[in-house]
Amino acid sequence: MLMDPGETLELSAQRVDARGRLVVGRVAGRSRLVRLYQDGAAKIRMPTVSADPLEAVLINTAGGLTGGDRVTWQVEAQAGASVSVTTQACEKLYKARSGRAEVSVSLSAAECARIAWLPQETIVFDRSAFARRLDVDLADAAEALILEATVFGRLAMGEAVRQSLFRDRWRVRQNGRLIHAEDFAIGPDTAAMLGRRAVTGGGIAVATLLLVAPDAETRLDAVRQIVGDDGGASAWSVAGTGKLLARLVAGDSYLLRQRLAPLIGLLNGQAGLPKVWSF
Repeated sequence: MLMDPGETLELSAQRVDARGRLVVGRVAGRSRLVRLYQDGAAKIRMPTVSADPLEAVLINTAGGLTGGDRVTWQVEAQAGASVSVTTQACEKLYKARSGRAEVSVSLSAAECARIAWLPQETIVFDRSAFARRLDVDLADAAEALILEATVFGRLAMGEAVRQSLFRDRWRVRQNGRLIHAEDFAIGPDTAAMLGRRAVTGGGIAVATLLLVAPDAETRLDAVRQIVGDDGGASAWSVAGTGKLLARLVAGDSYLLRQRLAPLIGLLNGQAGLPKVWSF
Protein backbone atom coordinates (compact mmCIF):
# COMPACT_ATOMS: atom_id res chain seq x y z
CA MET A 1 0.00 0.00 0.00
CA LEU A 2 1.39 3.40 -1.03
CA MET A 3 0.96 6.37 1.30
CA ASP A 4 1.25 10.07 0.65
CA PRO A 5 4.17 11.85 2.32
CA GLY A 6 3.20 12.99 5.79
CA GLU A 7 0.25 10.60 5.98
CA THR A 8 0.02 8.47 9.12
CA LEU A 9 -1.37 4.97 9.37
CA GLU A 10 -3.52 4.14 12.38
CA LEU A 11 -3.70 0.48 13.31
CA SER A 12 -6.50 -0.83 15.51
CA ALA A 13 -5.34 -3.04 18.35
CA GLN A 14 -6.28 -6.70 18.18
CA ARG A 15 -8.89 -7.60 20.78
CA VAL A 16 -9.37 -10.84 22.68
CA ASP A 17 -12.48 -12.83 21.75
CA ALA A 18 -12.17 -16.12 23.65
CA ARG A 19 -14.56 -18.95 24.53
CA GLY A 20 -14.10 -22.09 26.55
CA ARG A 21 -16.60 -24.83 27.43
CA LEU A 22 -16.22 -27.85 29.67
CA VAL A 23 -18.77 -30.63 30.23
CA VAL A 24 -18.14 -33.23 32.94
CA GLY A 25 -20.15 -36.43 33.35
CA ARG A 26 -20.32 -39.40 35.68
CA VAL A 27 -18.77 -42.37 33.86
CA ALA A 28 -17.83 -45.73 35.43
CA GLY A 29 -18.09 -44.30 38.92
CA ARG A 30 -15.87 -41.27 38.28
CA SER A 31 -16.27 -37.70 37.09
CA ARG A 32 -14.76 -37.59 33.61
CA LEU A 33 -14.45 -35.22 30.67
CA VAL A 34 -17.39 -35.46 28.26
CA ARG A 35 -16.85 -32.40 26.06
CA LEU A 36 -14.16 -29.74 25.70
CA TYR A 37 -14.24 -26.64 23.51
CA GLN A 38 -11.54 -23.97 23.25
CA ASP A 39 -11.46 -20.92 21.02
CA GLY A 40 -9.06 -17.99 20.81
CA ALA A 41 -7.11 -17.20 23.97
CA ALA A 42 -9.26 -19.51 26.13
CA LYS A 43 -7.52 -22.75 27.09
CA ILE A 44 -8.53 -25.44 29.59
CA ARG A 45 -6.15 -27.95 31.15
CA MET A 46 -6.98 -30.85 33.46
CA PRO A 47 -4.33 -32.07 35.91
CA THR A 48 -4.28 -35.79 36.68
CA VAL A 49 -6.23 -36.59 39.85
CA SER A 50 -6.77 -39.92 41.60
CA ALA A 51 -10.32 -39.24 42.78
CA ASP A 52 -13.26 -36.89 42.33
CA PRO A 53 -13.71 -34.08 41.64
CA LEU A 54 -12.30 -33.61 38.17
CA GLU A 55 -10.03 -30.54 38.27
CA ALA A 56 -9.89 -27.94 35.49
CA VAL A 57 -7.53 -25.00 35.10
CA LEU A 58 -8.63 -22.07 32.91
CA ILE A 59 -6.00 -20.09 31.02
CA ASN A 60 -6.24 -16.77 29.20
CA THR A 61 -3.19 -16.90 26.93
CA ALA A 62 -3.57 -13.18 26.16
CA GLY A 63 -2.06 -12.50 29.58
CA GLY A 64 -4.68 -9.99 30.73
CA LEU A 65 -7.70 -7.99 29.62
CA THR A 66 -8.29 -4.44 28.47
CA GLY A 67 -11.05 -2.42 26.78
CA GLY A 68 -12.86 -4.36 24.06
CA ASP A 69 -11.73 -7.83 25.17
CA ARG A 70 -14.37 -10.56 25.58
CA VAL A 71 -14.02 -13.90 27.38
CA THR A 72 -16.75 -16.51 27.90
CA TRP A 73 -16.47 -19.59 30.13
CA GLN A 74 -19.10 -22.33 30.36
CA VAL A 75 -18.89 -25.26 32.80
CA GLU A 76 -21.50 -28.01 33.02
CA ALA A 77 -21.63 -30.88 35.51
CA GLN A 78 -23.97 -33.66 34.46
CA ALA A 79 -25.98 -35.72 36.97
CA GLY A 80 -23.80 -37.00 39.81
CA ALA A 81 -20.59 -35.43 38.47
CA SER A 82 -18.23 -33.16 40.40
CA VAL A 83 -15.82 -30.56 39.01
CA SER A 84 -13.52 -28.00 40.62
CA VAL A 85 -12.46 -25.09 38.41
CA THR A 86 -9.72 -22.53 38.98
CA THR A 87 -7.39 -20.33 36.90
CA GLN A 88 -3.71 -20.74 36.14
CA ALA A 89 -2.96 -17.25 37.46
CA CYS A 90 -4.61 -14.04 38.58
CA GLU A 91 -6.52 -12.26 35.81
CA LYS A 92 -5.16 -8.76 35.24
CA LEU A 93 -7.33 -5.83 34.13
CA TYR A 94 -5.15 -3.29 32.34
CA LYS A 95 -5.75 0.36 31.50
CA ALA A 96 -8.48 0.71 28.88
CA ARG A 97 -8.08 3.27 26.11
CA SER A 98 -11.73 2.81 25.18
CA GLY A 99 -14.60 0.48 25.99
CA ARG A 100 -14.38 -2.15 28.69
CA ALA A 101 -13.29 -5.75 29.10
CA GLU A 102 -16.14 -8.22 29.60
CA VAL A 103 -16.19 -11.72 31.09
CA SER A 104 -19.24 -13.99 31.02
CA VAL A 105 -19.36 -17.12 33.20
CA SER A 106 -22.11 -19.75 32.94
CA LEU A 107 -22.20 -22.66 35.40
CA SER A 108 -24.77 -25.45 35.46
CA ALA A 109 -25.09 -28.54 37.63
CA ALA A 110 -27.62 -31.34 37.06
CA GLU A 111 -29.24 -33.40 39.81
CA CYS A 112 -26.81 -34.35 42.60
CA ALA A 113 -23.88 -32.73 40.77
CA ARG A 114 -21.39 -30.27 42.27
CA ILE A 115 -19.43 -27.35 40.84
CA ALA A 116 -16.69 -25.41 42.62
CA TRP A 117 -15.81 -22.14 40.85
CA LEU A 118 -12.56 -20.97 42.45
CA PRO A 119 -10.60 -18.60 40.19
CA GLN A 120 -7.57 -16.82 41.54
CA GLU A 121 -7.89 -13.10 42.20
CA THR A 122 -8.77 -10.48 39.61
CA ILE A 123 -6.16 -7.71 39.79
CA VAL A 124 -7.43 -4.24 38.88
CA PHE A 125 -5.05 -1.69 37.37
CA ASP A 126 -5.55 2.07 37.35
CA ARG A 127 -7.93 3.34 34.64
CA SER A 128 -9.21 -0.10 33.75
CA ALA A 129 -12.84 -0.78 32.83
CA PHE A 130 -14.42 -4.18 33.42
CA ALA A 131 -17.79 -5.95 33.63
CA ARG A 132 -18.39 -9.56 34.64
CA ARG A 133 -21.59 -11.60 34.55
CA LEU A 134 -21.94 -14.85 36.49
CA ASP A 135 -24.99 -17.07 35.89
CA VAL A 136 -25.47 -20.31 37.83
CA ASP A 137 -28.22 -22.85 37.15
CA LEU A 138 -28.57 -25.68 39.68
CA ALA A 139 -30.93 -28.65 39.53
CA ASP A 140 -32.47 -30.41 42.52
CA ALA A 141 -29.89 -31.55 45.10
CA ALA A 142 -27.05 -29.93 43.13
CA GLU A 143 -24.37 -28.01 45.02
CA ALA A 144 -22.13 -25.08 44.16
CA LEU A 145 -19.19 -23.27 45.76
CA ILE A 146 -18.54 -19.93 44.09
CA LEU A 147 -15.71 -17.49 44.72
CA GLU A 148 -14.67 -14.18 43.23
CA ALA A 149 -11.79 -12.22 44.78
CA THR A 150 -10.59 -8.81 43.61
CA VAL A 151 -7.47 -6.78 44.37
CA PHE A 152 -7.46 -3.07 43.56
CA GLY A 153 -3.73 -2.56 42.98
CA ARG A 154 -0.79 -4.57 44.33
CA LEU A 155 0.92 -2.82 47.23
CA ALA A 156 4.09 -4.91 46.86
CA MET A 157 4.44 -3.62 43.28
CA GLY A 158 3.81 -0.01 44.25
CA GLU A 159 0.53 0.07 42.35
CA ALA A 160 -2.45 2.22 43.25
CA VAL A 161 -5.90 2.35 41.68
CA ARG A 162 -7.40 5.82 41.72
CA GLN A 163 -9.77 5.71 38.75
CA SER A 164 -11.45 2.61 37.33
CA LEU A 165 -14.81 1.09 36.47
CA PHE A 166 -15.65 -2.33 37.90
CA ARG A 167 -19.00 -4.14 37.62
CA ASP A 168 -19.90 -7.62 38.86
CA ARG A 169 -23.33 -9.27 38.46
CA TRP A 170 -24.35 -12.62 39.98
CA ARG A 171 -27.55 -14.59 39.40
CA VAL A 172 -27.93 -18.04 40.98
CA ARG A 173 -30.98 -20.24 40.41
CA GLN A 174 -32.03 -23.64 41.71
CA ASN A 175 -34.83 -25.54 39.99
CA GLY A 176 -35.45 -22.33 38.05
CA ARG A 177 -36.00 -20.26 41.19
CA LEU A 178 -33.74 -17.27 41.87
CA ILE A 179 -31.98 -17.92 45.20
CA HIS A 180 -29.16 -15.36 45.04
CA ALA A 181 -28.70 -12.08 43.20
CA GLU A 182 -26.20 -9.29 43.64
CA ASP A 183 -24.72 -6.41 41.69
CA PHE A 184 -21.44 -4.84 42.74
CA ALA A 185 -20.29 -1.60 41.13
CA ILE A 186 -17.43 0.72 41.98
CA GLY A 187 -15.88 3.68 40.19
CA PRO A 188 -14.95 5.87 38.55
CA ASP A 189 -13.46 7.41 41.72
CA THR A 190 -12.36 4.02 43.03
CA ALA A 191 -9.87 5.11 45.69
CA ALA A 192 -12.35 7.49 47.32
CA MET A 193 -15.12 4.89 47.31
CA LEU A 194 -12.91 2.17 48.84
CA GLY A 195 -11.87 4.64 51.52
CA ARG A 196 -15.43 4.95 52.82
CA ARG A 197 -16.08 3.11 56.05
CA ALA A 198 -19.32 1.65 54.69
CA VAL A 199 -17.44 0.14 51.71
CA THR A 200 -14.05 -1.34 52.72
CA GLY A 201 -12.60 1.34 54.99
CA GLY A 202 -9.51 1.53 52.81
CA GLY A 203 -9.10 -2.19 52.21
CA ILE A 204 -8.02 -2.95 48.65
CA ALA A 205 -8.55 -6.74 48.61
CA VAL A 206 -12.08 -8.15 48.76
CA ALA A 207 -13.72 -11.51 48.22
CA THR A 208 -17.21 -12.98 48.08
CA LEU A 209 -17.76 -16.69 48.59
CA LEU A 210 -21.12 -18.44 48.21
CA LEU A 211 -21.92 -22.03 49.16
CA VAL A 212 -25.19 -23.62 48.05
CA ALA A 213 -25.63 -26.99 49.77
CA PRO A 214 -28.13 -28.68 52.11
CA ASP A 215 -25.67 -28.54 55.04
CA ALA A 216 -24.41 -25.01 54.39
CA GLU A 217 -25.73 -23.63 57.69
CA THR A 218 -23.81 -26.21 59.74
CA ARG A 219 -20.53 -24.62 58.59
CA LEU A 220 -21.42 -21.07 59.61
CA ASP A 221 -19.61 -20.95 62.96
CA ALA A 222 -16.39 -22.33 61.49
CA VAL A 223 -16.60 -19.89 58.57
CA ARG A 224 -17.07 -16.92 60.90
CA GLN A 225 -13.97 -17.90 62.86
CA ILE A 226 -11.90 -17.80 59.67
CA VAL A 227 -13.45 -14.62 58.27
CA GLY A 228 -12.90 -12.71 61.50
CA ASP A 229 -13.78 -9.08 62.08
CA ASP A 230 -12.80 -7.88 58.58
CA GLY A 231 -15.83 -9.33 56.87
CA GLY A 232 -18.89 -11.35 57.76
CA ALA A 233 -20.88 -14.48 57.02
CA SER A 234 -24.54 -15.48 57.11
CA ALA A 235 -26.58 -18.57 56.27
CA TRP A 236 -30.18 -19.18 55.18
CA SER A 237 -32.52 -21.96 54.19
CA VAL A 238 -33.87 -21.23 50.71
CA ALA A 239 -35.64 -23.18 47.95
CA GLY A 240 -35.27 -26.48 49.79
CA THR A 241 -31.52 -26.15 50.27
CA GLY A 242 -29.04 -24.09 52.27
CA LYS A 243 -27.07 -20.98 51.36
CA LEU A 244 -23.99 -19.57 53.07
CA LEU A 245 -22.50 -16.24 52.04
CA ALA A 246 -19.16 -14.87 53.25
CA ARG A 247 -17.48 -11.56 52.46
CA LEU A 248 -13.87 -10.72 53.27
CA VAL A 249 -11.88 -7.48 53.24
CA ALA A 250 -8.11 -7.11 53.65
CA GLY A 251 -5.38 -4.53 53.34
CA ASP A 252 -3.58 -6.48 50.60
CA SER A 253 -3.79 -9.70 48.60
CA TYR A 254 -1.50 -11.68 50.90
CA LEU A 255 -3.65 -11.01 53.95
CA LEU A 256 -6.74 -11.92 51.94
CA ARG A 257 -5.27 -15.26 50.89
CA GLN A 258 -4.32 -16.10 54.46
CA ARG A 259 -8.05 -16.37 55.18
CA LEU A 260 -9.24 -17.55 51.77
CA ALA A 261 -7.02 -20.64 51.80
CA PRO A 262 -8.46 -22.21 54.98
CA LEU A 263 -11.95 -21.07 54.02
CA ILE A 264 -11.82 -22.88 50.69
CA GLY A 265 -10.27 -25.89 52.40
CA LEU A 266 -13.21 -25.98 54.80
CA LEU A 267 -15.93 -25.66 52.17
CA ASN A 268 -14.50 -27.54 49.18
CA GLY A 269 -14.61 -31.03 50.63
CA GLN A 270 -11.85 -33.50 49.77
CA ALA A 271 -10.67 -31.32 46.87
CA GLY A 272 -9.51 -28.58 49.26
CA LEU A 273 -7.50 -25.67 47.92
CA PRO A 274 -6.75 -25.82 44.15
CA LYS A 275 -3.19 -27.04 43.56
CA VAL A 276 -2.21 -24.08 41.36
CA TRP A 277 -2.89 -21.57 44.15
CA SER A 278 0.33 -20.39 45.79
CA PHE A 279 1.42 -17.64 48.17
